[in-house]
Amino acid sequence: MAAKNETAVVNRLEPAEHATLALNEAAIDASRRNLAQGAMTPHYGPWKKDVIQLLNDSLATELVCVLRYKRHHFTAQGLASPKIAEEFLVHANEESGHADRLARRIVQLGGEPDFSPDSLSQRSHAAYDDSPDLKAMIKANLVAERVAIETYSQIISLIGDKDSTTRRLLEDILSDEQEHAEELKGWLASD
Repeated sequence: MAAKNETAVVNRLEPAEHATLALNEAAIDASRRNLAQGAMTPHYGPWKKDVIQLLNDSLATELVCVLRYKRHHFTAQGLASPKIAEEFLVHANEESGHADRLARRIVQLGGEPDFSPDSLSQRSHAAYDDSPDLKAMIKANLVAERVAIETYSQIISLIGDKDSTTRRLLEDILSDEQEHAEELKGWLASD
């Protein structure tokens, strides 16, 4: 055992091949051209189409969630329903805001947001629900929020450092979805 006042000697190992951190000057030069692409610089590379597809599927999910929450807002009945119905409307409006932000980001990336009603339910990660019972409505919304949480978490991991702006947007939306899930869980527990 070494005495307390002795200093441990640590040998620093240098990697056999040390890669120098350097900027890609060709990409920087290319960003001086193609001004019509706005913020879309060469860094976005081959993932842009994949990111747009992931965002369009997330957009479909948010739109289906808006429709589900709106239906539940208007059809919720029972003793506790007025307060919960109002919260369903708050959630619908927040999901609509998420959809708007996703659509705006898709356009920024040079894509087209897909609002086609014909394919919304097929592209959505979450299901629509027309349950007549308040408890079933809460459960369906909790399931949808959990699906959104898992989906956004996976997309954030997939994107990583490929598109930091989209990643931050999705992290912000994920935080809202987590709050929704905790609120819904609380309503189920209090029933």
